[in-house]
Amino acid sequence: MRIARFTTGDDPAYGLVDGAGEKIAEITGDPLYTKIELTGTTHLVEDVRLLAPVIPRSKVIGIGKNYADHAAEMGGQVPAEPLMFLIPNTAVVGPGDPVVIPEQTGEVHYEGELAVVIGRMCKDVEPEDAAKVIFGYTCANDVTARDLQRSDGQWARAKGFDTFCPLGPWIETDLDPADLSLVTRRDGDVVQDGTTADLVFGVAELISYASRAFTLLPGDVILTGTPAGVGPVVAGQRVEVEIEDLGVLANPFVAP
Repeated sequence: MRIARFTTGDDPAYGLVDGAGEKIAEITGDPLYTKIELTGTTHLVEDVRLLAPVIPRSKVIGIGKNYADHAAEMGGQVPAEPLMFLIPNTAVVGPGDPVVIPEQTGEVHYEGELAVVIGRMCKDVEPEDAAKVIFGYTCANDVTARDLQRSDGQWARAKGFDTFCPLGPWIETDLDPADLSLVTRRDGDVVQDGTTADLVFGVAELISYASRAFTLLPGDVILTGTPAGVGPVVAGQRVEVEIEDLGVLANPFVAP
C-alpha cells in the first residue's frame, strides 16, 4: 500500500496511490493514528502537489557510515556500532520542494537513502520484533553541508538546516528492504548506484539500537545511511533519489 500526503490547494490530506503512481484515492484522517477509510474522492497525481509523506512530530534519526564503501570514501572505517545523529523535523520537505543552500556553507552534498517510518510508540525493541513497529518506507536525501560537518566536529548544523531532509514521494507499507536498488542522479547523471543489501547494520538492527536510546514515536523517521558516490550539488541543479519499488524523490537546489 502506497500512502501519500498531498494538497489540492487546501489543507493537506492523505490518500492511497495506485500501482501505476497515477491516481490518489483520498482517505480520512492521518493513517498513522486512524483507520484507513476512503472518502470516495479520487485525484490524478499530476493534478495535486505531493507533500512530505510524514512530518515527524518528534525526530529524524540519521545513521552515519552504514555502507562500507561510503565509509571508505569518507576516509574512515565502518563503526563498531550504528553511528546516530538527530535531525530537526524543520529540515523535512517534500518531493519537488526546493532545497535552499544556506550562505554559511560552500560545500553541500547529496546523500540518497532509504528511510524507515515508525508506526507506533516503542522502546527497547528486539531485532526480531522490529517489523511490528514499522509503518513503511520512503526515499530520503540526507543533504549535508560537508564543510560545516568537518569544522563543527558534530553534525547537527551540517545536516539540520531547513529543507535539508527531503522525503517522499510516498510511504510504501509493503516492502522488503533487504535488497533494493538505490540510485541517485544529479541533473540526470547517475552519481550513486548501490543496494540496501550492502547496509552494514540492517533495518531491524537500527530500530533495535535506536529504541534502546530513544523512545520511538509514530511518525519518527530513521535514515539508514548512504552508499558511495556522495558529492557536491550547487544552486540550479536537481537531485533525484530512486529506490526500487518505492519511486523517485526529486528536488531542485536553490540559492537563498
